[in-house]
Amino acid sequence: MYYLLKLFPEITIKSRSVRRQMTRCLVGNIRNVLRPLGDTLHVQGGWDELKVRISDDAAFEWRHQLEEMLCRIPGIHEVQCVEEIPFVSFEDTAERLLPVWRDAIAGRSFRITAKRRGEHEFSSEQLERYLGQVLLDAAPGARVRLKAPDVDVRVEVIEDRLRLVRQRWPGLGGYPMGLQGQALTLISGGYDSPVAAWKMMRRGIKSHFLFFELGGAGHEAAVRKVAYHLWETYSRSHRVRFISVPFEGVVAELQRSIPDGLIGVVLKRMMVRAASRIAARSRIPMLVTGDAIAQVSSQSLTNLVLIDEASEVPILRPLIAEDKQTIIDTARQIGTAPFAEGMPEVCGAVSQRPNTQARHDKVVAAESNFDFSVLDAAVEHAVQTRSDRLLDALPAEESGNEPHLEVVTDLSTADGTEVSVIDIRPPAEREAAPLMLGEVECLEIPFFELQSRAETLPDDRRYLLYCDQGVMSRMQALHLHDRGLRHFGIYRAR
Repeated sequence: MYYLLKLFPEITIKSRSVRRQMTRCLVGNIRNVLRPLGDTLHVQGGWDELKVRISDDAAFEWRHQLEEMLCRIPGIHEVQCVEEIPFVSFEDTAERLLPVWRDAIAGRSFRITAKRRGEHEFSSEQLERYLGQVLLDAAPGARVRLKAPDVDVRVEVIEDRLRLVRQRWPGLGGYPMGLQGQALTLISGGYDSPVAAWKMMRRGIKSHFLFFELGGAGHEAAVRKVAYHLWETYSRSHRVRFISVPFEGVVAELQRSIPDGLIGVVLKRMMVRAASRIAARSRIPMLVTGDAIAQVSSQSLTNLVLIDEASEVPILRPLIAEDKQTIIDTARQIGTAPFAEGMPEVCGAVSQRPNTQARHDKVVAAESNFDFSVLDAAVEHAVQTRSDRLLDALPAEESGNEPHLEVVTDLSTADGTEVSVIDIRPPAEREAAPLMLGEVECLEIPFFELQSRAETLPDDRRYLLYCDQGVMSRMQALHLHDRGLRHFGIYRAR
């Protein structure tokens, strides 16, 4: 028994030289992916198909794992579990088919698909009719349907050999990994960016990951996990990099220098500026994002043009015309949805009233007030991790549980002499919706100032951070905890 791997149809229509190149690359990728299973496997190349042979002493227990791994390698259209024996007769072939397919076709529609190669005294149609009648008589409730049957029973006679397909699984399709170059995918861990990365992997593009750290150690740990899942499951044949850029200082500088309505689009411009520098330094020719047109304010056509302008390398957007539900369905299919469901949405909390049609002149004018040395520092402090070490490199507290943050919703139970609330919202937001706390002290320290002022505050009381959505306050509290300032928590108004 062995596994027969059918090539993705788009590979088979390439020129002879390109097809050979793709096949050689695919064979190498398969060997890389299967290497952890030991030396009991042999991968054999071919013109129309590839074979993975298993030595007789191979452990049966890991065959299911092998089948799953083969189905997730880009470039493979279908995986077939095949038994190959000498061809004797129609009767002998039927005897071998019955134990495998009798129960599978009971009560269902089926057809026999027979193919021959070589000189024989019978036709493929004659073999199909004979085998079909034998199975029809043996399986209760079975019926023949030539178009779109429930079960397609495949038999091949190649010269004097009989090839019986015992099981079939759909492959991932696409092109062999690495043939189409490499890209740097901006990944946030939500539904969109992992699906975008997967689509590029499926088309043969070696995809590295770039993460902008905005939401504390817990957010980065969660994104590392989804990046590891994508790499291990779909692109294990190639080692890639995960690059983390500390962007909290950039966010703080944005809130200090950029009008609220423009923060969203300027933040994305800063991200692609940083990404294009890192890509150029790593000799990666393109960026990939999970943008889908009009999904959020920064993804309007006008704002996407402004974002592209800030990048020095091309930006590819494989999801640009996808519906959100289609993206979510794909995320479930590839196994990234569970990660996305618990992922905090940080960027959406940076600006309260985002401009969906930002003007170029106003964006440029706003950025003239931005201290670009902050962006330079973020790029300089980027940290790279090998894909196979992503889970090893999780922050220490994230190997177990995230640090406990005190969350208070009712200040009436707190002693006003021991608790102070820090309103970290920008001044305009505070003026529009003042925070009424009665006797509890309220300090007005904007988000972008708190990190530098936190250690100067008296440590004989608890400080509860407040913002409208709770995301920015949680982010700040986590950063303060990382610095050892454990007397900071979160206030959430009812």
